[in-house]
This record gives sequence, structure tokens and C-alpha cells, in this order.
Amino acid sequence: MTERKLFEHELEERLDAVLFASPSHRSITRLATTLESLPRVQQEKVLHWAGVAAKTYAEIGYLLATLAPKAFELLDDEGFDAWVLSGLDAYDRFGLRPAMDQLRNIELFCAERAGTAVTRLADVEMRLARFVQGLSGRPLAVRAGQHAWTDTENIFLPELVAVHTSAGGNRRLYKTMAALLWAQTRYGTFSVDIEARLGEWADRERALGWLAVLEAVRLDARIAAELPGLAAEMAEVRGPWPEELSAAIAHLTRPEATVSDSLDLLAGFLSGGGVPPRLTFAGTLDPAAAWRVRAERIQRDTETLRKALATLKGMGGKRLSGEHAVSMAMANDGAGMEVRVDGEAVALPPNLPPEAQAAAQSLIQDLGEVPPEALTPAGHGQWTPTDKTGPGPELASDRDADHRYDEWDYHRGAYRRHWCHVYEMAVKPGEPGYVTEVAQRHGPLIRQIRKRFELVRGEDRMLGRQPDGEEVDVDALVDALADRRGGAEPSERVFSRRVRNERSLAALFMVDMSGSTKGWVNDAEREALIMLCEGIEALGDRYAIYGFSGWTRTRCDIYRVKGFDDAYDAAVRSRIAGIEARDYTRMGVAIRHLTKLLAAQPTRHRLLVTLSDGRPDDFGDEYRGTYGIEDTRHALLEAREQGIRSYCVTIDRQGADYLRHMVGPASYTVLDQVHKLPLKLADIYRRLTR
Repeated sequence: MTERKLFEHELEERLDAVLFASPSHRSITRLATTLESLPRVQQEKVLHWAGVAAKTYAEIGYLLATLAPKAFELLDDEGFDAWVLSGLDAYDRFGLRPAMDQLRNIELFCAERAGTAVTRLADVEMRLARFVQGLSGRPLAVRAGQHAWTDTENIFLPELVAVHTSAGGNRRLYKTMAALLWAQTRYGTFSVDIEARLGEWADRERALGWLAVLEAVRLDARIAAELPGLAAEMAEVRGPWPEELSAAIAHLTRPEATVSDSLDLLAGFLSGGGVPPRLTFAGTLDPAAAWRVRAERIQRDTETLRKALATLKGMGGKRLSGEHAVSMAMANDGAGMEVRVDGEAVALPPNLPPEAQAAAQSLIQDLGEVPPEALTPAGHGQWTPTDKTGPGPELASDRDADHRYDEWDYHRGAYRRHWCHVYEMAVKPGEPGYVTEVAQRHGPLIRQIRKRFELVRGEDRMLGRQPDGEEVDVDALVDALADRRGGAEPSERVFSRRVRNERSLAALFMVDMSGSTKGWVNDAEREALIMLCEGIEALGDRYAIYGFSGWTRTRCDIYRVKGFDDAYDAAVRSRIAGIEARDYTRMGVAIRHLTKLLAAQPTRHRLLVTLSDGRPDDFGDEYRGTYGIEDTRHALLEAREQGIRSYCVTIDRQGADYLRHMVGPASYTVLDQVHKLPLKLADIYRRLTR
């Protein structure tokens, strides 16, 4: 006989017993209500696992019980048990936050349990944001949503994708979805009131589904005409169009096709009674939200431009005031903005402030289509990348290497496993002749540095207490005489001899290429490296130079200037000239990656020298302050455990406030003036490696 289900008050009493320590205790009544609908067997399973989890951490038990109804919709009893255990295992290995994330992502667990490749939006979000920004030319944020759609200021994408059998395929799908949603904002999908046009159709959802498919066809053709490389990549993701769209394809791929053409074709598809094909890359439409956001932006941009024009002369010889009627529209040739004052067309003045220029460009996109010259393909034929690891807003799948590294989270006292993505690439060559010019300008100083380094190379070591040698070791002789007078057997090792000082050292210089180094700091770094290379070449030490920068944990970039096996030749010199300020300073992961390279060198001694202008930092608030300092400190401790000595040279005048804790009391130098860096760095290296 099947046991009856527990009622709400009974569940509340049982939950109160197992979740008594939970800060969310006040919500137990609501939780009991949600569990009342489950069968008794499932209720007992939830109560059992909630009690087990609460003994580990009360909040995990509460979250597990909260998510149980959804989990039972997707999993059988065995799968439910496996889901719970995966969350508890995540807590044991990684801590509370990963455990909570593991339990919340039930769809991800189901997909991985079925052997499907899964890609999270968080893994590609920052690259997609830069990719879209590069396409759009104006702010267009990438955010997580229930499905793929855009309100013309935000692109919403699902939190995870598990369509393709490989992670690379899923990342390309994300890119394709983002490109088509960007195209909706750029090529006029919402330039007409779609809601008004759909008013005649009773089945609004089916109409929107067909319109999204038809617009995907039209927009794909526009992208193919202007961005053939991107279109080719998108074609690999989508495959052939469904046969039922063949007639529409012939009509919508015409260069002059607009959203009105898609709307005109809609009647034929709706009258046929068929359902729109499910295209995972096409996204959905919310024309009401998009129309509202677009109208608000046009009003906002118009007002910004109007206020700017009101302060400038040259508008028909007069200043604007509230008495003048100002309107914006596309010029007749479709290649720019036409401003009308009291019905008379006037030209935009060339001295518009930046915010007014941005508003004008935004209005051009909203009020008409982009001029053909705004997006110009690189040339005819297929795009062929020549530098797959070069910098840029490309997706992770476009680069050869995606290294994953842990990161120390001082809040939990544990590592975030495989948290940071590292991409290594060569620095692009800089201005020709830069190194030659620096070498000529600082010729006497470079010769002085080389001479100092040559003296270090030529120094001999005196070995004492040897059985034979050229000289007597006085200390050893005194000890031998004392032993003899005391009745002990004196040592015969009373000589000393000189031996050539054989160096066995590898040094790696980690150069800060964050945005804050732009200007004098960047120039000083490049000059310092040139002088340092000239000196180390005289020593014959193995050395390498790498820059680091990045943008959040998903894009930590390492720039190779000189590898350990690279000769100091014209290519390396040109890369030194190409060192430039870029993004942020996520230092811990850079240290971990470069430590790995340095530890592989076949030398007795290894040295890691960091050149930076400030404390660890990254986009957003999390890495700034204590979090970044503690992560960097742990990365340096990890390097020390591998026998690597580290040293930091910084020009941050407040560096003493945190460097002593971060790198150690005798492992840093703070420079008060940038121009001291070149000579000081060479002097520090000579002192550290004697």
C-alpha cells in the first residue's frame, strides 16, 4: 500500500528539524508548500538528503530542498541521488560557492550526465561582449537570459548551450546567435512597428516564430555581403536552410530586402498552417520591448545632439533655442545624418563633442541602415587567419591555446578550480628603428651596463679547505694547528684554489602591459628591457620576456616578447618595440603560467622578475584590493615551492603598503621616479644573480 503524501504542516515540522541552523529558516513554510505536491517517496528522499547536506552546510541543505521539485522533473531517483552527491562533492573539493552553482545548474548536470558537451555563457561572455562591441560600434551588452533575443541595447543569451558534441561547436553557436541578434539592431528589424503589423493575426506566437526565421534568412544574407568571413563561420554552424524556406530565401537575400519584405512573406507561411522550423541559432523576437527601448534611445540621442548643437555656432548662422524645431533623419543618399532646423536642412558642425558624435552615430543606426563603407570586407574570397593567437576580441575557439589555472579565493580559504583562462600570443612588431634609436640615445649607459655584466661573468670563486691548491687557506691552517695541539688528527685540507664561476641560471621578466602603463611607464619599460637584454647577452644567461594583461578571468593574455630559446635578434627587438598598454592586471594567473614555463628550464637557479606600476587589478570589483593581493601572494608562494626566486620592481609609490605582505620583505624595490627604471633594473638583476 502506497503511503500518503506528507501534508504541509508535517513537512514544515520535519524540515524544521533538519534545517534548524539555516539562515533561511524563515522560508521553511513556503518550502513545505512546494514539497507538498511530491509523492511520498520523493518527499522522504528530499528530507533525507536535506538532512545529510545540512550537516555539511545548512544552506546547501536548504537549496537542495528548494530545487528538488525541478530536479525530479528532469531526473529519475538514481539521477537525483547523483545530482545531490555532485553538489556535496563540489563542496568538499572546491567550497560553498561552487557547490551552490553545481546544484543550481540542473540542466547542465543532466546534459553532462548524458555525455553531451556543455558550454556556459560565463566562459565566453567577455569575448562575446568585445566581439559585439566591435561589430556594433556602440554599447550593446551581453547578458544571460532564458532564450536568445535583443531589446536593441542588450543581447540576451541562454546561460548554457549543449547542442553540439564539442565545446568548440557550442562556442561557435553562441557567436552565431550573438551575430544575428546584433544584425537585428543594425539592419532595421525593429525599424517598423512590428506589433502593429501583427495585429491582424490571432496566433501571435506563431507569427513571431515565422518572422524570426525569415529575418534570420535576410540578416544572414546581409552579413554574408559585408562580412564574408563571419558569414562562412556562421554557415558551418547553421548548415543548410530548411527546404520550406527556398522561396523566401530567393526573395530575402536581395541586397535591397528589408524587414517589410519579411513581413510581406509572413502571410503565406501563416496561412499554410505550418509551424516555424526550430533554428537554435535564430533567437526569438520581442518587438514590443525592442520598439520601446529603441524609441527611448532615439529620444535620448536626439536630445543629446540637440543640446550640443545649441551651444555651437554654424547652424545657419544662429544658435538653437527651445523656439527652434529640430529633427533628425537619414540623408537622401543614406550615407549620413541630416539635421533639419525649422524644416531647413543644415550640416553637422565638425566640432561636435564626443558624446554628441556618439549620439549622432547611434541615430544613424536607428534611423536608417549603415552606410556601405562603414563595414568593408578585407577583400574577396574566404578569410584566412594568419595569426590565430593574435590579440583581439575573438572567441576562445579562435585561439590555439586555452590554459586553465586555479585562483586563490581568500574569502573561502580555498582555490577556485580551473577558474582563469590564459591565452598566449606573440607581441605584434612595433615601430621599425625604435630599438636602434634607443640604443644610440643611451649608448654610453648601455656600454657601462655591459661592462658591469662582463665583470660578473668573469668573476672567479675561491674554494677553501681543499686537499691541494695554489694558495694556503689560512682559516683551515689555523684550525689544523689547533687540532694538532689538542691531540686530534689535523685535517690535510688546508689549501684553496680558484675556479671559474659557472653560471646556471634562467630568468623570466614579467612585464605589466595593463592600461595604466600607457605613456611614460610603457616607454620606460621598453627602454629598460633593451638595456637589460644588452647586458644579459654579455652574461650568457638563459632569459625570457613576457608581457601580461587581460580582461576578467575569462581572458588572461600572456604576450611573448622573447622565449627562452629565442635569440636576441631583429624579431625580438621589434616585439620589444611593440609592447603597449592594454587592459587590466590580473597578476596571480600570469605568475602561475610563467612559473610553469620557468620551472621547465634545465638550470640550477631560476628567477622571476616582475615589472609593474601598481597593485593587482581587474575589471569589476572582485579582484581589486585584498582578493587580488592574496591571490598574487599565493601564486608567488607556489613558485617558491618549485624552487623559483621572485622579485618585484614597481613604480607604485603606495607599493610599500602591500608589497611587503604580497611578495616578502626583501623581494621588492619601489621606485619613486619612472626614469630610474632602466638603470635600476639592470643593477637589480646583476645584484640578484651574482
